[in-house]
Amino acid sequence: MNLIEIYIHEVTRRLPEQNREDIALELRSTIEDMLPDDYDEKEVKAVLTKLGNPAILASEYRDQPMYLIGPRYFDLYVTLLKMIIPIAVVVSLIALVADYLIGYSGDKTVADIVTAVISRGIGTFLEVGIQVFFWITVVFAIIERADKGKEGHPLTTKLRKWTPDDLKDIALVHKKKAITSFEVFGSLLWTAIWATVYFNAEHLIRVYRGGEGALNFVAPAFNQHVLLDYWPIILIVIGLEVALTIYKLIKRQWTRELALCNTALELIVLIVFAIILINPNVFNQEFINYMSNLLTTTANQFETGLVGGGIAVLILIAVLNIYEGFRKARL
Repeated sequence: MNLIEIYIHEVTRRLPEQNREDIALELRSTIEDMLPDDYDEKEVKAVLTKLGNPAILASEYRDQPMYLIGPRYFDLYVTLLKMIIPIAVVVSLIALVADYLIGYSGDKTVADIVTAVISRGIGTFLEVGIQVFFWITVVFAIIERADKGKEGHPLTTKLRKWTPDDLKDIALVHKKKAITSFEVFGSLLWTAIWATVYFNAEHLIRVYRGGEGALNFVAPAFNQHVLLDYWPIILIVIGLEVALTIYKLIKRQWTRELALCNTALELIVLIVFAIILINPNVFNQEFINYMSNLLTTTANQFETGLVGGGIAVLILIAVLNIYEGFRKARL
């Protein structure tokens, strides 16, 4: 068995056809120069061991890399994947919810809506994630092969070689005060959910009465036309929530400035929804009458309790969120 010829074959079969003969001659000459005049198999094995794995040696002869994303671009590639995939998924989910909001005809229950949104949301999540992953990978694979630079230094997110000055841009963040992508994603999703419920409250928040194996519709809890009277200020609240979430995405950690912004937004949300709740016509009168009879109380007492309880819950949520923001900012 001629180990030298087999080794040369293993190297050259991985190379373009037009280069194989020349590289085979060069490699054979190199091996012969490394061997003594009267060599044996043990000495051949020692030389071949020194030359290394044929696949690795072949990659050194190729003009193109044998990997999809090499070390020069891999860190930048992973960073962009982590940044772009969550944003693309969230935007797609918001578009999905908005599609239900615009096309809602009032003929489905809350359970049907939630089930449909969740099932389509999972499909959208996978489809968008795979699409973004595929196209970013394709782009980086093309860049990898188009880059004729042979330095091989990994690039930073600034598309240049790493220097100690890059350390100045990195902040050491305490794990408990860091803002995760999951938190950003959850904030945007929550905004999309409550906005959908608000603009479809008449259809989504209803009272049903059970009996004879079926649910009978009684009345919607809210007067939709009253809620829609506040639509400009609700859109402002939605815009502020999205802006704060983007600010979190940029800061990536809780700071005193971020906690103050969060406090301002919580107070705005509290005031806006408190004003809406104290509107005497915001609740449907049939809903008030039915619930007061069910709970054996007067309509006035039930409505007062409902408004007071709602505002109390809003205050509690605002206090907890404000406290949590400042607590994380102090860590």
